[in-house]
Amino acid sequence: MNFGELRFWELLCAGLVVIIGLRWICAVVAPSRLTIFDKCGLLALGLFLLLCVSWVTFIIFLIVAFTTYAGLAWLLRRPRAWAFRCLPILIVFQLLPLFVFKYADFVVNGVFNAQVGLFHGLLIPVGISFYTFQKVAFVVDVLVLRQPLPRFLDYMNFTAFFPQIVAGPIERKVNLLPQMENFRFRWLPTEISEGAGWIALGLFFKCALADNLAQQFDGAFSTNPFLLWRDNILFGLRIYFDFAGYSLVAIGVARCLGVRLTLNFRSPYCARNIREFWHRWHISLSTWFRDYVYIPLGGGRTKLWALNIAFVFVVSGVWHGAGWNFVLWGALHGALLIVCRLAEKINLPGILAWAVTMAGVFFAWLGFYETRTGVLLRKAAVLLTPSGYTPAALRAAAHELASPNGVVLGGFLALAALTLLAEWVSIRRRGEEYVFLRHPIGLVIIVALTVILAPGRNNAFIYFAF
Repeated sequence: MNFGELRFWELLCAGLVVIIGLRWICAVVAPSRLTIFDKCGLLALGLFLLLCVSWVTFIIFLIVAFTTYAGLAWLLRRPRAWAFRCLPILIVFQLLPLFVFKYADFVVNGVFNAQVGLFHGLLIPVGISFYTFQKVAFVVDVLVLRQPLPRFLDYMNFTAFFPQIVAGPIERKVNLLPQMENFRFRWLPTEISEGAGWIALGLFFKCALADNLAQQFDGAFSTNPFLLWRDNILFGLRIYFDFAGYSLVAIGVARCLGVRLTLNFRSPYCARNIREFWHRWHISLSTWFRDYVYIPLGGGRTKLWALNIAFVFVVSGVWHGAGWNFVLWGALHGALLIVCRLAEKINLPGILAWAVTMAGVFFAWLGFYETRTGVLLRKAAVLLTPSGYTPAALRAAAHELASPNGVVLGGFLALAALTLLAEWVSIRRRGEEYVFLRHPIGLVIIVALTVILAPGRNNAFIYFAF
């Protein structure tokens, strides 16, 4: 569901008009059935929008959803010890579609060089990594707590809630399921007003910032380290405004429906150490790996804590994509976290701590966008070679930035910097991210900027590829 496309909003409005009309008829004919109608209407709307994305995505989602519910129902009827022994089998079945569509080509043909043509060119179903992880967490939570299995309709609304199904946040049972069990179409003005603010901010992030920064991104190899840093910074800003933009729109749409989703980003580029960065970036995924991988391995209380961190972040890198570049990206972030923990007694001045953190984060983005392993290593070598940072290289980079295209780039970088500054001020003065950006005056400004600056073509949200 591409929130940046007019088609999504047209389909959503059309679906809501149908639901409102049928709901009015239900209120007249069978008012006692309004609760069940609202839940069925929400599920129908979610599945309809998912089918409009892709029929392959729709079918794979249903397969994983039905497998999860049926498998969990079967396990809950078994003795507790026996159920826990069979839990890994169910998780394997849950993860199997994810492996086939996302990793089989890389593992079979890339790692083992088996040259199996069956896996070449498979399109990854949109959102499969997100909803699969949400269902795995659901199974573990229900089984560990030995809670009763929710009604199938409530479970399906939990897994198919359309604002967050394809790109998160990865919601937990304890947060989203009770809201689905009590869901009603209420249309409260305060909720709609608040939700509209989040939608406006998210579309500003996506359409005015991320899409324009994407058009300025080159990614070509260069022996000039300043130009490579430019690309890293551009990509890092683009992926933040793109992914956070999706998450904020999802929060806004859900809020309009009376549902509260997890705030998936909390101004991560304001972080002053890498640990804080991961407390602010893609929070639902970070906490998922913490609770379901890191802590079961022993967390930070074991002598092997460094190995645990490294393993978790390598797996996190692989979650993002099937390629050695994602393995290296995850390994680098794991190494940065290990260094951060070892050096936690060193207190750097605030601005210096922030600068060091951002240098590590933006350097690591190289491993996220450069999928060619050889080129990635050559670029990293250029960035890490001190002798490359010469006055001539700086003049060459400055000359390129002085071109007409460079001036446009500078303008969008300045707008991105002002946006990040507004986030920092929000945290410093109000202790709440995005509060000044969601102020009525701020919303008027960002809506105007979105209308003026949004490019003519739509770019899919970058995390749809994951």
